[in-house]
Amino acid sequence: MTAVAAPGRRLLDGRDYKTLALSALGGALEFYDFIIFVFFVTVLGHLFFPPEIPEWVQQLQAFGIFAAGYLARPLGGLVMAHFGDKLGRKRMFTLSILLMALSTLGIAVLPTYASIGIAAPILLLTMRVLQGAAIGGEVPGAWTFVSEHVPVHRIGLACGILTCGLTAGILLGSLIATAVNVVFTPDEVMAYGWRIPFALGGVFGLVAVYLRRWLDETPVFRELKAAKALSAGLPLGEVLRAHKGATILSMLLTWMLSGAIVVAILMTPTLLQTLYKIPAGEALTANSIATLFLTVGCVLAGLTVDRIGAGRFFTFGSVFLGAATFYFYSSVASDASSLFLLSALAGFSVGVIGAVPYVLVKAFPPAVRFTGVSFAYNIAYAIFGGLTPLLVTVALKSDPMAHAHYLVFLSVMGVGIGLYLWAKDRH
Repeated sequence: MTAVAAPGRRLLDGRDYKTLALSALGGALEFYDFIIFVFFVTVLGHLFFPPEIPEWVQQLQAFGIFAAGYLARPLGGLVMAHFGDKLGRKRMFTLSILLMALSTLGIAVLPTYASIGIAAPILLLTMRVLQGAAIGGEVPGAWTFVSEHVPVHRIGLACGILTCGLTAGILLGSLIATAVNVVFTPDEVMAYGWRIPFALGGVFGLVAVYLRRWLDETPVFRELKAAKALSAGLPLGEVLRAHKGATILSMLLTWMLSGAIVVAILMTPTLLQTLYKIPAGEALTANSIATLFLTVGCVLAGLTVDRIGAGRFFTFGSVFLGAATFYFYSSVASDASSLFLLSALAGFSVGVIGAVPYVLVKAFPPAVRFTGVSFAYNIAYAIFGGLTPLLVTVALKSDPMAHAHYLVFLSVMGVGIGLYLWAKDRH
C-alpha cells in the first residue's frame, strides 16, 4: 500500500488533538443530520404525501426519499473529492458540512402537502439529495483530512477517533428522536415537534462550519501544491487506470463496514422485535448500548491497527466480529435475559470497522487520495448499504438466522482480506 506522507513525528501534539476534536465533532453532527430523517419517516410520510393514499404507500414513498440520499452520495462525493485533490482538503471539508446544515434547516422549515400540494414532496426530495451529496463528501474527506495531519504512526488512532464521532452521530439522532417522542404527544409531534430535530441539526451544522474555520490545510496537500505535484489530469481517471487493486480492496472493506453497521446496528432493533418478540423499548435501549460500545470499539480498533498492522488486525478482528455477533443472535433467540450485556459485546465487536479507513487512506497516493477513497467508499456503500437490508429480509424467509449468517460471511471475507494484507506486508 502507498504510505501516507504525514509529518515525521511519532506522537500527537496539541494541534493534532484540536484537528481530531473539531473533525470528529463536525462528523458527528453531520451524520446526525443525515440519519435523523429515518426516525421520522412515518411522520414525514403523513405530512408530505396525499392523505387519501394508503398509509403503507405514504411510508414507502418516504423511505424512497430517504434512500435517495444514499444514491446521491457517490456523485456528491466524487465532485467534492475532485476539487479536494485539486483545490485543497479544507475547502471541501468545510463545504460538505455547510451543505448538510443548509439542507437540514431546509427540511425543518418546509411547508407540507396540505399547504403547497405536490411541491412538498419534490422539495423534500431535493433537500434529501443535497444531504446525500454532503455526506458523500464528508466521510472520505474527513478520513483524508485527519490522516494527512497526524504522524504516520497514529493514522489508525486518528481515523478510529473520527469514525467514533460518525457513529456517535447515529446515537445522538436516536436519543433526540426518543426525547421528542417522550416530551411531545403524537399530535404535537405531527403538528410541529418533528421540525425540532431538523432545526437542531441545522444549527449544529452551522456551529460546526464556524468551528472548522480554525482548522488548517493538511501539510500533505501544501507540500503537493508547493512541489507542483497535484494530479495533472482527472483524478478519477488516474484512480481507475492505475489503482484498480486498491479500489477493489477498499470496496470490499467498505462492504464489510456497511454490512456490519446496517445489520448489527440499524436493522437489529426491528429484528429483535419481529423475530425474538422483544418489546420495542428494550430493543431500542439495547441498540443504544450497542451503538455506545461501537464508538468505543472504533477508537480501540484504530489504536490497535497502528500497533500490529492491518493484516494481523483484520485477520483476528474479523473472527471476533463473526463470533460475537453470532453468539448475540443465537443467545437472544433462546434467552433474552442478558440482552443488554450481549448488545454491548456485539456493538463493541462491530467497532472493528474503525480500522477500515486506515487501509483506505494508505491505499492511494496523496495526489488522488481523496478521489480514490471517495470513489471506492461511496460506490460500495451505495451498492451494499442499499442491498443488504433487501438481501437479509428475503433470506429470512428461508433462514431464521440469515442476519447472523450474513455477518459471519462478512467476517470470513474480512479474514481473507487480513491474510492478504498480512502476506503483502511481509513481502
